[in-house]
Amino acid sequence: MSEVIYPADGVLLGRARVPGISHPVVVTVRNGDLVDITARGMATVRDIAESADPAGYVAAATGKSIGSADAIVANSWARVTDSAKPSLLSPIDLQAIKASGVTFVVSLLERVIEEQARGDKARADALRGEILDLIGTDLSELVPGSETAIKVKAALIAKGVWSQYLEVGIGPDAEIFTKAPTMASVGFGADVGLHPVSSWNNPEPEVALVVSSAGKIVGATLGNDVNLRDVEGRSALLLGKAKDNNASASLGPFIRLFDGKFTLETISQAEIALRVEGEDGFVLDGHSSMSQISRTPASLVEATIGRHHQYPDGLVLYLGTMFAPVKDRDGVGKGFTHKLGDTVSISTSSLGTLSNRVNLSTLAPAWTYGTSHLLRDLAAANLL
Repeated sequence: MSEVIYPADGVLLGRARVPGISHPVVVTVRNGDLVDITARGMATVRDIAESADPAGYVAAATGKSIGSADAIVANSWARVTDSAKPSLLSPIDLQAIKASGVTFVVSLLERVIEEQARGDKARADALRGEILDLIGTDLSELVPGSETAIKVKAALIAKGVWSQYLEVGIGPDAEIFTKAPTMASVGFGADVGLHPVSSWNNPEPEVALVVSSAGKIVGATLGNDVNLRDVEGRSALLLGKAKDNNASASLGPFIRLFDGKFTLETISQAEIALRVEGEDGFVLDGHSSMSQISRTPASLVEATIGRHHQYPDGLVLYLGTMFAPVKDRDGVGKGFTHKLGDTVSISTSSLGTLSNRVNLSTLAPAWTYGTSHLLRDLAAANLL
């Protein structure tokens, strides 16, 4: 692959599968090598995220090289991974996997405007102008739950264009949902899964925050919140079926831990690029600007974890995307949907590139290694 898979600087944390070792190993990147830093009492990414100084711990931890990081990346991406060589896994383990939705007001309102206008540009301009008159500023500056947002909500209700998505987009409460069970996420190079009932679906390129049980944001990674647009479109109550399927939550390639150089502010200004390449020659490029997010990353974390809801092993939180693919694929007006074999690459300079191939959830490798298996294997290795 030609993309930069992981940043050259920063404190990176991840997991890998190593031949001859039953449990996943905890790894970091040093001088071009992938280094196993698994240790008794610090045998999971969760343990490190819960430490007082995760970046400091990883930077100082002793370890053993398991091979060239680039070679392991290449093996992870190979169509048939060589099981005799190490390969990357999702960089999280015991954390809950949560996600937030409808976090970019500007793209949400633009879609509503386009839907209401039904292709009439003059009508779209008029409706946009009416909303801008209410806001008095750019759509991206509308603060969910604010007095101005309440006025916009009332105006849209009056026009008959209100929906549950607008409620969480500009209302007081963020949409937070469970993306996948603990231990179910996949990593760099893995298949991402689509439920076979879906014929209209898309990737969602996102940043995901790593959060400790105390609510402290300790790092970030890239994520693909695979979405079934036709399933969710039938009913919001089908969100679970649209979002949570085998191999539908991708994260990686590594967690970059917060230190003096890499902070939440870095994430808040990140530009997330998306590229989809099909075996049919189709190419789709898009991007998502974190500076356009309507609810701050910190506020989304606060909506997820606190006195109202605890996560003893911490959590990973997908932050949402402003990107909605509309490029026609199979003919004019047919829009975008995935085809099996698509390569999806999500990248930003501070976190690297997360790449996966699209498959059906029924054909992707089954999820068989859960929390009980991990704990038994770690216990057998005397690492707990």
